[in-house]
Amino acid sequence: MDVALWIVAGLAGLVFFLAGFLKLTKPWNELHEQMPWTVDVTAAQVKLIGVAELLGGLGLILPGAFDTATWLTPVAAAGLVLTMAVAAAMHRRRGDGPENLLLNAILGGMAFVVLVGRTVIETL
Repeated sequence: MDVALWIVAGLAGLVFFLAGFLKLTKPWNELHEQMPWTVDVTAAQVKLIGVAELLGGLGLILPGAFDTATWLTPVAAAGLVLTMAVAAAMHRRRGDGPENLLLNAILGGMAFVVLVGRTVIETL
């Protein structure tokens, strides 16, 4: 079970880290081409989302990798689940295609698996 959780956490962590890094490093006006939803939020909000995703991605991996402050992993996972829920609500409100909702569901689901796995299953 631990190996499966590491695989899920590693994949989700990498995707969230890269998505956050992209939002932090790419200029806001250039993000519109790849992420049309950014027209509905400010540049500062996009950067804040980027910080949350980047730190959340690191939080899924680093505490366990260094076996220190491992309580941060479920906290990061919970934050990413919330982030994906808000993102899905925004895409639904905007009328974006189902691929956006599917991506939010997959990534949020992966974060949820890590959350449950590192809190409930590990304590059994």
